[in-house]
Amino acid sequence: MEALDYIERGFDFIDSERIGVTGLSYGGFMTNWIVTHTDRFKAAVSQNWISSWLSFFGTSDIGFYFGPDQIGGDPWSNPEDYREKSPLTYAFKVSTPIMFIHSLNDYRCWIDQSIIFYTALKYLGKKTRFAFFMEGSHVFRSIGKPSLRMKRLNLILEWFRNHLKDGC
Repeated sequence: MEALDYIERGFDFIDSERIGVTGLSYGGFMTNWIVTHTDRFKAAVSQNWISSWLSFFGTSDIGFYFGPDQIGGDPWSNPEDYREKSPLTYAFKVSTPIMFIHSLNDYRCWIDQSIIFYTALKYLGKKTRFAFFMEGSHVFRSIGKPSLRMKRLNLILEWFRNHLKDGC
């Protein structure tokens, strides 16, 4: 947020009413964290990420050590932090339209991470969309089939065009 403050102060051509945010993997996690803690961005796209540290624990190909390394302790010794550090906990605070993109063969951040957050936002009446790719790994955006990469990029562009254009 400090970087955004700096950019908005230093560059008069930046339209603060039309800024979007996107990220993949940890960047997707941070995108989710951002939209659950601020409404400064007018649209977001989150890709292949974590929404619940508890459900992530022990399921990722990165290993069971990752959660304790990032959160501290395990879900049994530190359940409060696993809940507090999960964007899903703050779903009710989201006001930014957000699209989720996830691929089925992501063994780093399983598809349930997107499904549960998307479902929570739909349940809460928030503006959201879910783009589910039946193939592709965690990093399909850079090493997947060209046709899938193009489809993903076009979905992102369409989402941002629809939510960042003048008059939104």
